[in-house]
Amino acid sequence: MLVLTRKTGQKLIIGGGIEIKILETHGDSVKIGIEAPKDVPIYREELYLEICNANRQQAPGRLAVDEAMALVIPPAALIPQEPPAGGSPLGL
Repeated sequence: MLVLTRKTGQKLIIGGGIEIKILETHGDSVKIGIEAPKDVPIYREELYLEICNANRQQAPGRLAVDEAMALVIPPAALIPQEPPAGGSPLGL
């Protein structure tokens, strides 16, 4: 975890597309402003955890990651194929 100290009015830039600005502080509360692309969801932690919990309750029979990947990528596609005659496995 990166830990930084910022003063009111100072900013943090994350990945070039997300800007976090310290707007004001009052005791142990900090008011921040976040500018991010519209396709980047931003949630308070407690709301995010509620959403995750609700999703888990709605889909108790969810597939494991390996099972889901097998539906997307047939197992035969994961088996290495023989390289072409006289060539490298990368076709170079």
